[in-house]
Amino acid sequence: MAATFKTQLSSIMRMAWTFVKKYGFSMSEALKQAWLNAKLKQELSKRIVKFYFQKINGEIREAWGTLASDKIPAIAGTDNRKKNDSVQTYYDTVKEEWRCFKIANLIRIA
Repeated sequence: MAATFKTQLSSIMRMAWTFVKKYGFSMSEALKQAWLNAKLKQELSKRIVKFYFQKINGEIREAWGTLASDKIPAIAGTDNRKKNDSVQTYYDTVKEEWRCFKIANLIRIA
């Protein structure tokens, strides 16, 4: 359990430093955003979550999404695409398709 917690803290600090370097956040803002993203990812893996993020054009989007394997359709084929750590992918349960957003633009979890 302790190793998992240390791994999670390490991941959150790496994400926070990315926010500071790439997006110009203060360290305080970066840590808040990193924790919010970590909580969202954890909740998405368990259930359908309502959350809000800012789209590229500035519009606020309300999303209902999940990553729970029992709530998403089966995925066919292989995923050979390069991973992008600056976006969070999720299965949109309203539109019934895969979506993503910039992790720096997450506003809140409802």
